[in-house]
Amino acid sequence: MEKLIAELMRLFVQDGAAGPDLLARQLQGEQVETLDLLSLGGLTRAIAIPFEKSKENPEGDHWKQLCEAANALQTDHGFPAPAVSVTGLGYCLWISLAAPIPNAQARQFVRRVRQAWLPGPAARVEVRTPPLPPCLDARSGHWAAFIHPGMGGSFLEEPWLDLAPPPLAQAAFLEAVDSVAPERFADAFAALARPEAAPPPSAPAAAAAPAPAAPSALADGLLLKDATLEDIVRHLHTLNIEPTFRHLLPEGDKH
Repeated sequence: MEKLIAELMRLFVQDGAAGPDLLARQLQGEQVETLDLLSLGGLTRAIAIPFEKSKENPEGDHWKQLCEAANALQTDHGFPAPAVSVTGLGYCLWISLAAPIPNAQARQFVRRVRQAWLPGPAARVEVRTPPLPPCLDARSGHWAAFIHPGMGGSFLEEPWLDLAPPPLAQAAFLEAVDSVAPERFADAFAALARPEAAPPPSAPAAAAAPAPAAPSALADGLLLKDATLEDIVRHLHTLNIEPTFRHLLPEGDKH
C-alpha cells in the first residue's frame, strides 16, 4: 500500500494537503473527501477528464473519444501518457501537472478537451470531478480503479471492479506516468481555446494510429496499443484473478 500511496502523492496530491493517512483510509474502503487531496488553497495538480456513456453520448463511443483525446494531447501537445481509470460510469483521464494551477483553470481545461472530442450535447454537460482512485462507491459496492489502457475496451459494459484492486498493481500502472511541464500545459490550454483545435467531424482523430508515421516515431504511451502478455497478466491481477496458462497439444500430438 505504501508504494501506491507514494505514487498518488507524487502525481496528484497537492503539496500540504492531508495525504497519506487519508489515502490509506480510502484504500481500505472508507468514504473520504478526496477533493481535500486534490485541491488546496484553490490550486490543484490533478486534472480529471471524464468520458462517460450517457443519454447525450449513448452509443458507447466514450472509450474511443478518450483515446482520441489522450493521443492528441501526446502527439500534438507533447504531454506524457496520462493515467486512465474506470469510474463506475465510464472512464477518466488523469493528468498530473508539475506545477499547480487554479481550480477554475483546471475546470476550463476539462471543458475544452471535452468540447474538442465529444459530440455537441455531451460536451456541454457539466461534469463533476470524480474521486481519486482507487476508491469504493458505497452505494453500488463497486470500485473505481486505474487500469492498463490496452485493456480499456474490456470495461465498456461494466466500467468498474467488483473487488478492491491490489495496491501493487495499481502502483505499477502509475509508475510510468509523468507530470506535464508548465509550458506544455500553457501551450495546450491556449491551443484548445481556438476553434481549429477540434478534429473535423468527418475525419475524427484516429485512436490507434494518430498520424502516418514510422513505427519508431510513435510514442510508447499512445492508447489502444495491443496489450502484451505481461499487460494481460497485470490486468487480471487488478481483478484479483490469478491466471493459469496451459499449453494445449494439437489433436495429433496427444498420443
